Amino acid sequence: MDLIAIVERIGEGPTAALFGLITGIVFGVAAQRSRFCLRAATVEFARGLMQDKVAVWLLTFSTALVWVQGAELLGLMRSDDARMMAVPGSWSGAIIGGLMFGVGMVLARGCSGRLLVLAATGNLRSVVSGLVFAVVAQMSLSGWLSPLRDKLAGLWITKGGHNLDLLTFFHLPDYFGLLLGLVTAGLALFISYRNRIGFSRLVFASGVGFAVALGWVLTYTLSQISFDPMPIESATFSGPSANTLMFFLDRNAVLEFDIGLVPGVVIGSFLSSILAREFKFQGFTDESNMRRSMTGAVLMGFGAMLAGGCAIGAGVTGGSIFAGTAWLALFCMWIGAMITDMLVDQTRVAATV
Repeated sequence: MDLIAIVERIGEGPTAALFGLITGIVFGVAAQRSRFCLRAATVEFARGLMQDKVAVWLLTFSTALVWVQGAELLGLMRSDDARMMAVPGSWSGAIIGGLMFGVGMVLARGCSGRLLVLAATGNLRSVVSGLVFAVVAQMSLSGWLSPLRDKLAGLWITKGGHNLDLLTFFHLPDYFGLLLGLVTAGLALFISYRNRIGFSRLVFASGVGFAVALGWVLTYTLSQISFDPMPIESATFSGPSANTLMFFLDRNAVLEFDIGLVPGVVIGSFLSSILAREFKFQGFTDESNMRRSMTGAVLMGFGAMLAGGCAIGAGVTGGSIFAGTAWLALFCMWIGAMITDMLVDQTRVAATV
């Protein structure tokens, strides 16, 4: 059955949700098995280490670049049509929101995507933090915090009514993104070789990047046959977490890519953890740990909506199409996380020695 037949049979919205489900399952399995986590990579880097966590993040990021830029060169998608590129980006939001998100993910011990994966493997800490994240994200999107988000985001925005394409801005050739991805993948594989990281973990790390490309290609393909305007998007967990929460609270909510993505990640991560015999219920160790995690979730919820995406949405998905504000947000996430680790966790460790 071809795509047109599927759309005619179930409708455009359910088809988009189905594509989100497929993307989420691939992402969930790959992220759970590779232990992909931006927070872990930034902490490792802040401590002067270049080991498995940095290697996994670099490999995920690089393979996303390779798959996405390769797909664009083959005509399977157009990044200019992506929702992230078609609207103005916020430089101020990327800076402030990125820093807040970086601080938050260290305090919560995981970015929003990692919390979702861990929640599906029985981590009750991540369940609580993930719910707090989703609620704050929704408040920042259209609730009480939205005026503050709009004010901060409006301080400095991109010109021309759309986001900045870094490849176009710097007059780089079309193949530059693919080349950069291959070079970065080479660096990741070198670090992996030095640290003797298993082949299967590298394959699954690449799978996270592939999931990002899969989302882009599927939504672009659907947009080409859709009667109504269809957003071109891929994996991100700020807006989708808020939208999924509201879908189950509002009987008038409609199916879309976001609504399939989050359940897909849960399903993929859960099944992967069961098959690997890694499913295990875990809770907070004490009150201070709970306060820390919830505070981090609040900062991530607001920061992600202000920055235009989370560690996945801006850091990998937006980065893979060279959205200017996404790269800036990713840089600020790294800075915020490294500073927080040095001031909070490293200081605590030093005090106990």
